[in-house]
Amino acid sequence: MSPKPVPEIDPGRMGDPALRPIAAKVARGERLTASDGATLFRSPDLLGVGSLADAANRGRHGRRVYFAANQHINPTNVCILRKTCVFCSYARLPKESGAYRYTMDQVYAEAAANPYVREFHIVGGLDMQAGLEYYREMFAGLKQRHPQVHIKALTAVEIAHIARIEKMPVEQVLTELRAAGLDTLPGGGAEVFSKGVRATIADRKLAAEDWINVHRIAHSLGIRSNATMLYGHVESIEDRMEHLQLLRDLQDETGGFLTYIPLAYHPDHNELGVTLGRTGTATTGHDDLRNLAVARLFLDNFAHVKTHWIMVTQFISQIALTFGVNDLEGTVVREKIYHEAGAHTPQGLALDDVLKLIRGAGRIPVERDALYNVIRTFERDAAAA
Repeated sequence: MSPKPVPEIDPGRMGDPALRPIAAKVARGERLTASDGATLFRSPDLLGVGSLADAANRGRHGRRVYFAANQHINPTNVCILRKTCVFCSYARLPKESGAYRYTMDQVYAEAAANPYVREFHIVGGLDMQAGLEYYREMFAGLKQRHPQVHIKALTAVEIAHIARIEKMPVEQVLTELRAAGLDTLPGGGAEVFSKGVRATIADRKLAAEDWINVHRIAHSLGIRSNATMLYGHVESIEDRMEHLQLLRDLQDETGGFLTYIPLAYHPDHNELGVTLGRTGTATTGHDDLRNLAVARLFLDNFAHVKTHWIMVTQFISQIALTFGVNDLEGTVVREKIYHEAGAHTPQGLALDDVLKLIRGAGRIPVERDALYNVIRTFERDAAAA
């Protein structure tokens, strides 16, 4: 997928002169450089950056905004990296207060909480007792009970962890999990690819090249995946652009990514937040919107950019729908990981609330499945909401 020309853009109307050559590239359908991306991040004209991203998005998706009915299941918070991933508020050591590992009955009970669910989103800790057989049994049992539900499960970090403790290649792990019911991979665990940043916030976590390779292998097997970046902590703009460049390069190579989701760092209840003196102070709305807009413009080979309202609030996500976003985290049930880190958003949104949010931005809600096939379009005029 290559950039499409956006002839409606008038570079001369950009308030920031530094944006005019970038706007001209977008208007012609030319690919942006990492230097262009850094300029977009630094420009004082946030609305100008947003207008470029909105035009690029509408050229591709019109006024449609996708969402899905999904159920988050976090089967274990036990994690061997508890002491080294200093940004994490979720993980526990095996005997630490609050540590848990679901039985299969607990997984199946939580999966049944939403009878309308179309996707299970399953991620957890790096638990030495949750290996290949644990997840094979889980996925097979879920498919038996919910054959129509898509299983999006296990970050690249979790896949590599299973391969390590089982002493088998990543490809074999993915092949066996797919046979048990795995459909796609989420994009978590990427954090920021910069070696310096990873050494600071996630020492000993899967290296950037290994994260990329797990997704490369998954794509080669026909397993699609998502991509993420955790922003708003110690990374620089150059670190962000290095991360986005690596994602764009892999997408050029494989075409296997479905969507990109920038994830806002939450500083509560974790060591990094205390060290930075940021407890209680999350990312700004400006940075949340800018990360989405830059992604839409730079990741020209990604069809979809998603806003995660659980992390940035419903209000910022609604505004994001005019900053290049065409996908909204949908009707979620019982999200745990970001609420442990200080997110004060609801645990889930009802369908009517999702529709109201999208229509309030002047967009048309489209319910999708996990692979972006349209299930139904809510055609009522968005402006009348």
